Amino acid sequence: MHNRHVGVGHYENFPVASVLCPPRLRAPIVAIYRFARVADDIADEGSASPRERQQLLRQYRQALEAAFAVPPAPPPDGAWPHVFGPLAQQIRAFQLPPHLLHALLDAFEQDVDNPPYADRDALLDYCRRSANPVGRLLLHLHGIDDEPSLTRSDQICSALQLVNFWQDLSVDGPRGRHYAPAADCARLGVTLAELRERRDSDRARALVRELCDWAESLMLAGAPLAVRLPGRAGWELRLVVQGGLRILEKIRRMDHASLVQRPRLTALDLPQMLWRACSMPAAAVRAAQVAAP
Repeated sequence: MHNRHVGVGHYENFPVASVLCPPRLRAPIVAIYRFARVADDIADEGSASPRERQQLLRQYRQALEAAFAVPPAPPPDGAWPHVFGPLAQQIRAFQLPPHLLHALLDAFEQDVDNPPYADRDALLDYCRRSANPVGRLLLHLHGIDDEPSLTRSDQICSALQLVNFWQDLSVDGPRGRHYAPAADCARLGVTLAELRERRDSDRARALVRELCDWAESLMLAGAPLAVRLPGRAGWELRLVVQGGLRILEKIRRMDHASLVQRPRLTALDLPQMLWRACSMPAAAVRAAQVAAP
């Protein structure tokens, strides 16, 4: 996988069957993860042409529709049995909402065409399909569907997606992928050529600074959800939030030079993240109050 969806490299921020995941939810989470990972590979890996990728994604969507059929139908041509066999079982067991899985495929199809993003609203619209469905699926598995929780989940997931973009500027630019909104680039005088060629400058760093501040404000607005969720789910989400904030902190310490250097989380970051996760209850509420418009 490239790095677009909710984390770096095959959903590494996606809580796949971790020690904090309740055992009864490991199978559905792994099934959803596998579904997303394979679709992402179709959209981004190998040497297929854009047209061939879109055709494969259409077939993949047909297989998804077959999994939701009552009774479940076999995928067309028996394709991807390792994905849709387990997924069909979890669809029945947990009544997974079809529109959320279809939304992920919408985002993968958009990735194939690699469109530019005119402004922040356009990029958030992409996040609504590429990232937010993951959080909503996890809340669904935990039986949570109230509007405030869904809103904060969307804020956290969109923030994670944005953090990933600003973390990976040095990787995306040379590949011709540009997620920095054109309006922000134009206002600060940064061209696509500069991003593609990884040309560092005060203007580029000012762009990264503003985009990281935007991601941080979204993360802080959603962070109280991690405090509100009970048990393992809450602790898992606290660590996800702290991981995103830690990346932003590393970009800040680099003086926002992520156009030329990619910051990474390492095992050495875990103690700090755990400490901050433990102190989140009061801190998250204060931060949300500051971030609120």
